[in-house]
Amino acid sequence: MTILAIDTSNYALGVALLEENQVLGEYITNLKKNHSVRIMPAIQTLMKDCELVPSDLTKIVVAKGPGSYTGVRIGVTIAKTLAWTLNIPLVGISSLEVLASGTGRYFDGYVSPLFDARRGQVYTGLYQFKDGRLEVVEPDQLVMAVDWAGKLAELSKPVLFVGNDLLIHQPALEEIVGSKAFFSNVTEHNPRPSELALLGRDKDGEDIHNFVPNYIRLAEAEAKWLEAKGKISNG
Repeated sequence: MTILAIDTSNYALGVALLEENQVLGEYITNLKKNHSVRIMPAIQTLMKDCELVPSDLTKIVVAKGPGSYTGVRIGVTIAKTLAWTLNIPLVGISSLEVLASGTGRYFDGYVSPLFDARRGQVYTGLYQFKDGRLEVVEPDQLVMAVDWAGKLAELSKPVLFVGNDLLIHQPALEEIVGSKAFFSNVTEHNPRPSELALLGRDKDGEDIHNFVPNYIRLAEAEAKWLEAKGKISNG
């Protein structure tokens, strides 16, 4: 099995090739540049360096969000196109789960990966490793950082925070969560596309045509729209 993993869901752009239990190659940058221009050359360069051609691929794994609306859409669109063209399975993995997987494997507690969502909000979730496998404790969500910190402060276990946007929210997290708050090293803040490939390796493929990103914010907006529509109808 040879897997191509693609992550353009945030500023960090990553692609990786995983063959069975071996990472053949991995490419990561964390630049504020247009992913739509850079992702295909990155894939082509990695494939060439690893001496592979598209027909060698047996699965595509993509980070499906949350994150940047445009970034998520770019990665998912390319992944769907490749999977459909090559007639191979497509698997989507939470962008937050990828971040948690690359950091918390040896941490005795919870892991809270986060992306800044502006106006004091974060995309986050809560994960933990149990018997060597990553489990979801709290699902991915859009929440005020201070509210999230207050919730975590009530937990019995320490929490490891990870993400390139930590500096924005770290003061509030430290103040509210206190001594139970731990913060990953700067070298761990970029999501690893090889972790993405590993997370999707043993998962079944999804229906390519019905596969959609998980924007979270869009779902929330839709819910509010439906709620408002219901109120109007009732009026």
